[in-house]
Amino acid sequence: MTAFIALSMSAQTFAKLTIHNQDTNHSIKVLFNPDEYTVNKSNTFAQAAVPGNRAPILQYVHGDLQTLEMELLVDTHEKHENQNRAGDDVRKITTQITDLMNKNPKTHAPPVLLLTWGDSAMGSKSWGNQESFTCVLAKVSQRFVMFLPNGTPVRAKLQVTFHEYADPTLAAKDEKTETADFSALYVVHQGETLSSIANKVYENPTFWRVIALRNQIENPKVLPVGTRLLIPQLPFRDPDSGEVIQ
Repeated sequence: MTAFIALSMSAQTFAKLTIHNQDTNHSIKVLFNPDEYTVNKSNTFAQAAVPGNRAPILQYVHGDLQTLEMELLVDTHEKHENQNRAGDDVRKITTQITDLMNKNPKTHAPPVLLLTWGDSAMGSKSWGNQESFTCVLAKVSQRFVMFLPNGTPVRAKLQVTFHEYADPTLAAKDEKTETADFSALYVVHQGETLSSIANKVYENPTFWRVIALRNQIENPKVLPVGTRLLIPQLPFRDPDSGEVIQ
């Protein structure tokens, strides 16, 4: 899975794989698109051993980072228009890729990248489902494979691995999942309010919103006697806004 990489921004006949640095607003386009790339996705499960059971019980913990792997072939042996002269040191180009792993002094982290290839997704959810893949460059392995008689490297193969980047402020909201339902049942008695019930079950009257959200109560001041309420465990996450209350 090899791709020639070039730094020209000139128009190409076909849509090109582009690596966009969101910190510097600089883009790198490959000269030839890769023949293939690999997308990896996995989940993490916890195992709970139960005496007498044939196998442990599995419990979902979290989804792991999606990764994208490919090989980029960088060549300066021949002249490429607006790229390099024939015989230039190929490291002048490869360093522009490896530098994407360097820490940005302003953000104290390597830059967030945006990979695009025309209108297709680079591993984001499923092919064609998203227009881009937001990520960071996690690993680069360089292999120099061609040299001039004076020892100058003019061709290199870069094995690159990108890790999915998820904005932590949006991740919970984007998931749109509900808290696992371990709710207890509570029956409303005469004179009780959501605040008094929250104080009784959570020892904090300000958690009345948790009960209201779980039971989809639009008017908390109207609470008929005998109403059956589900009292969720804390922390509780609002499935609509992603807000976590604990």
